Amino acid sequence: MPYQLHYWPTIQGRGEFVRLALEAAGAEYVDVARLPASKGGGESALGRRLGDADNARPAFAPPFLVDGDIVVGQTAAILLYLGPRLGLSGVGESDGLWTHQLQLTIADAVAEAHDTHHPISTGAYYEDQRDAAVQRAKAFRDERIPKFLNWFEQVLQRNPAGSLHLVGDVLTYADLSLFQLVDGLHYAFPKATARALAATPAVEKLHGNVKRRQRVHDYLQSPRRIAFNEDGIFRRYAELDA
Repeated sequence: MPYQLHYWPTIQGRGEFVRLALEAAGAEYVDVARLPASKGGGESALGRRLGDADNARPAFAPPFLVDGDIVVGQTAAILLYLGPRLGLSGVGESDGLWTHQLQLTIADAVAEAHDTHHPISTGAYYEDQRDAAVQRAKAFRDERIPKFLNWFEQVLQRNPAGSLHLVGDVLTYADLSLFQLVDGLHYAFPKATARALAATPAVEKLHGNVKRRQRVHDYLQSPRRIAFNEDGIFRRYAELDA
C-alpha cells in the first residue's frame, strides 16, 4: 500500500518537508487532497479524515501520514517515522536522534518565518498586521536568519564525516529539510538570505547539492512541486525584505 499524505493541495507549507523525503527516496505515495474528488481526493477528503471520530489518536492539523493502521501527525514526527523506513535517518540510534533534533530546529525556523507575516494572529489578514510584520521581519532578517544558518554551518563543519551532509556521510531527511528551509528563505527574503549565505558556504553548498540529486531535481521540475505562493509559510512581501 502506498503512503497516504494528507495536506493542503495548493501550498508547499509543512507538508513539503514530507513530500521531499518521499520523493528523494522514490517511495510510492498518494498526495490525497490533490486527487480529484471522483477518486476520493480533494479538501473534503482531507477534512473527513482529519475529523474522523473513530481515530483515537487524531492529528491536530495537516500534515498527517497514513500508513495502514498507523496515523502520524506533525511534520517532525512523520519524518521520525519515515526516516528509517526510507533510509533517510543515518546509521543507528544516535544518528536517528541527531537527525530528529536537526529537524526540530528547522521546525523552529519555519515557525519564525511564518510569524514574520502573521506576528499577531493567524486568523487576521496580513494587511491588518503589516506594521507589526515589518518590525518582526526586521528582527528575523537581521538576527534570526543568520543565527539559524550559522548554527547549521557549524553542524556541517563539525561533522566528522565531512561537510557535505548534516549527519554522517549519507543523505538524511535533515539535509532535505535544510534545503527546503533555504529555498523558502530564498523566496521570501532573497536579499537577507543572500547575505546570510555569503557567510555560510557549507549551507549554500548543501542546498545546491540536494537540488542536483536526480530524484529531487526531477521532482522540482515536475508538476508535483507546488510553486511558492503568498498562501503558504514562505511569502514574498517586498517591504519585509528591505
